[in-house]
Amino acid sequence: MAIDNHLRTITSLMASSSYRVALNGYGRVGRCVLRALHERRAEANFEIVALNDVADLPSLEYLTRFDSTHGRFPGDVSIEQNRLLIGGRPLDIYRKADPSGIDWAGLGIDLVMECSGAFSTRADGNRFIEGGAPRVLFSQPMVSEHDVDATIVYGINQGELLGSEKLVSNASCTTNCSVPLLKLLNDRIGLEYVSITTIHSAMNDQPVIDAYHAEDLRRTRSAFQSIIPVSTGLDRGIERLLPELNGRVQAKALRVPTVNVSALDITCHVTRDTSVAEINGLLREAALHGPLRHLVDYTELPHASCDFNHDPHSAIVDGSQTRVSGPRLVNLLAWFDNEWGFANRMIDVASHFLRVAKPL
Repeated sequence: MAIDNHLRTITSLMASSSYRVALNGYGRVGRCVLRALHERRAEANFEIVALNDVADLPSLEYLTRFDSTHGRFPGDVSIEQNRLLIGGRPLDIYRKADPSGIDWAGLGIDLVMECSGAFSTRADGNRFIEGGAPRVLFSQPMVSEHDVDATIVYGINQGELLGSEKLVSNASCTTNCSVPLLKLLNDRIGLEYVSITTIHSAMNDQPVIDAYHAEDLRRTRSAFQSIIPVSTGLDRGIERLLPELNGRVQAKALRVPTVNVSALDITCHVTRDTSVAEINGLLREAALHGPLRHLVDYTELPHASCDFNHDPHSAIVDGSQTRVSGPRLVNLLAWFDNEWGFANRMIDVASHFLRVAKPL
């Protein structure tokens, strides 16, 4: 779906009634969602009114005010009567490990944004519904495509939401980065095979120094002393969104010792001869003037990863790194802020989800 009318769509949302949204989980994604919504408050059609996290209230207040990656919160943050005040607006605070133990209906919640990453099956999602939440947006891909009513990459398939869905996934940061680029290349040139290496900043499931990890021996190693291969489901995520590529995508992932901003190294075998000039021309036009405008950016400047910290795009194509060999083997480099870009897509999907939602 073309999104060159994205700003007009957002403007129309401003005129609609304000919806009530709750955050479940207040880690990197949850805090970035709240910050990004605060920065975009003039265009938002919803307000965060409740927060569920196991951390104590002083910690929540402190982590909201100060962030090592994104800086100080651009507004007032305080505690009043066991509530968190953001810009003078109160958030009700809960500390429930089981979301079914919260009376979401009593809070008048229209949507729960599940940002903890701890819930990834339909049974998990139904625990929110049992507590009275009318609908849930998950900040991660689910175990199976059947565990949700839809998986959405904004700018590609949000038009598939009919309004009756209760459980929706926002996919992953890497899926949001890769799918718009792959769809464009497949539509305009044709893709035979795709291989992607994710070069991802360290995450909180890795230790600062060597320590036990229950699932992965590599993740017992210090996040800031090594480049560490980890498992990834990116290939499955891409094939869910672009089923025409089923069986033709492979992916692997490396964690690197940086705190934020990641990159995708994308290699594609295309169906006809092409060139660096054609590939970059397609990507530049789509990003700056065409269907990927506002979601994808394009640059040929000599950037380093830190230049894209706090960048709201899903992907920033580095045209200086485009290579074509063969002449049907294409290699791209796309940067993305794995926290901030994804948080902004959560807001976009939530806004659209609420706008089309049918009364329950």
